[in-house]
Amino acid sequence: MTTADRAVARFGVGLRSTLLAALRSPTALALLVALPPLVVVGYAEAMAGFPRLPFVETVPKTAGRLNGALFATAFLAGLLGLFQVVSAARADRRLVVAGYPRATLFVARLTSVLVVVAVAAALSLATLWFGVAPEAPLAAFGSLLLAGLTYGLVGVLVGSVLPRELEGSLVLVTLADMDAILSSGLVETKGLASFTPLHAANPLFRAAVLDGTLPSDELRAGLATVAGLAVLTAVAYLRLVGTAGSGDGTVESAGDGPAADTGGDVR
Repeated sequence: MTTADRAVARFGVGLRSTLLAALRSPTALALLVALPPLVVVGYAEAMAGFPRLPFVETVPKTAGRLNGALFATAFLAGLLGLFQVVSAARADRRLVVAGYPRATLFVARLTSVLVVVAVAAALSLATLWFGVAPEAPLAAFGSLLLAGLTYGLVGVLVGSVLPRELEGSLVLVTLADMDAILSSGLVETKGLASFTPLHAANPLFRAAVLDGTLPSDELRAGLATVAGLAVLTAVAYLRLVGTAGSGDGTVESAGDGPAADTGGDVR
């Protein structure tokens, strides 16, 4: 088996194990299926009673549906990225000790997030379609994928820096909710929206749904945001799992100690 074959095989094992772990979690499945419809409908009904703003062309109920679809996709992706890192950090360190490449682990984690993002985006778009028919469905789906990938990276980054499920979840839900509002154009932000993760994905999604267009400037900005987050997330994740075997006592070396020969507790 060549080096490339081994790399592909390792990637396949990592991706398969990550997806199976997610599918075996009742909570993850329930969130994936129930959250997009609940959020899209809930946001629409919450904004239905709002007066129409003079500087916003979109009807408030329609704006609520758009924000709900974007938030549901982004939050689910971020939550999955967070949970993957927090729950699998010790296992990933052990795999690194056993010789599993850190980069392969990282790519497998992100690929599994992207698979789940695609499902969440499809459910969000389908729910949105009951009330608002997108002018460009494929562009709208792609915009949701961009938003989901952005927050999938944010979730992995938060999990690498703050490896606690409760605290990380609170950070994500607050950030995603505020981001969906600030980047929607429904409130005056005085330039603050340009610093949020969804500052490009939100206008892209709205343009695709309402106008059937895909603004090139926002698309480039969104891809640049993903690229920048990918670099930061990779550094944080590789630092997290890279402590294995570093001699600092985090994980015992592969050649001695109980972790090497008995599968004992790794400290």
